[in-house]
Amino acid sequence: MTLLSLHRLIGLVLCVAALNAPAAPLPGVEKNIFYGTAAGTALGFDVYTPAQQNGAAIVFIPGSGWMSAPESSAPPLSDSSQVATYVPPLTQAGYTVFVVNYRGMPSSKYPAAVIDTQRAVRFIRHNAARFGIDPARLGGAGGSSGAHLVGLLGTLDGAGDPADPDPVNRQSAKLQAVVARAMPADFLQNGDGKGLGAITNFMGVTTRQLMRKDSNEQKAAQLASPINHVTPASAPFLLMHGDVDDVVPIAQSEHMEAALKKAGVPVKLLRVEGAGHHPNFKGATSMPDYKGEMVKWFDLYLRKGGADK
Repeated sequence: MTLLSLHRLIGLVLCVAALNAPAAPLPGVEKNIFYGTAAGTALGFDVYTPAQQNGAAIVFIPGSGWMSAPESSAPPLSDSSQVATYVPPLTQAGYTVFVVNYRGMPSSKYPAAVIDTQRAVRFIRHNAARFGIDPARLGGAGGSSGAHLVGLLGTLDGAGDPADPDPVNRQSAKLQAVVARAMPADFLQNGDGKGLGAITNFMGVTTRQLMRKDSNEQKAAQLASPINHVTPASAPFLLMHGDVDDVVPIAQSEHMEAALKKAGVPVKLLRVEGAGHHPNFKGATSMPDYKGEMVKWFDLYLRKGGADK
């Protein structure tokens, strides 16, 4: 083979490889990517791709009281106003962000939302090349009910089933870093919080059933609580909470912080003085750079060269 022929052959191989390689995702937003179905319901998410990807990704779940209106004309969870607050700082920092829809109340109770969001993470991980991300660097962010769900994604084992015929279900649903605002961490210790009604609706029980010692309802609530799944293998957590939150009391984050510290897991609690349950910490006497803190946390634990966790 002549040198010219060799160069032509190499060029042909490179061209074929380029044609078969996944195309780089275009910057912007792609709506309604379906990650599965459940009980005849199509499940989807929106993906926000930055102009300069850093290779890591964030699963964002807005707070909604675990509600998802069943009407076909109702806006999806991914259209929440919270997206405009939390997604732009992440994409500007190079993170690809997936805003996840799931089956919610009133039509679906626990554990549907947990099953759905775990499926979303597995789907994202399985299709990492398509989205231009590293499957080993997935984080989660959310507020209130969304914080509860990303909290479970960061604490549950999430191991896939290697024998499952669906390759998506063979993937792990575990996140590598979490930012949780006003997270209901322990369903049995909500105190005087106004969110207790949403918790009982989500669990499909009454307050009396929830609090009945050693009942099946109480055991289910324990399983649904992120604090009861904390181990040394849990993801690092940044907890953010207003100190006058009357929906989810700040004691929830304080207890979660203590549990994570006891397990040796990196954790930080950002207390926002004067703020209630509002997604933007409305009422804060001294507004912290909570969006900057969120980005710094993910930079520390998801960017290459960050903490080895």
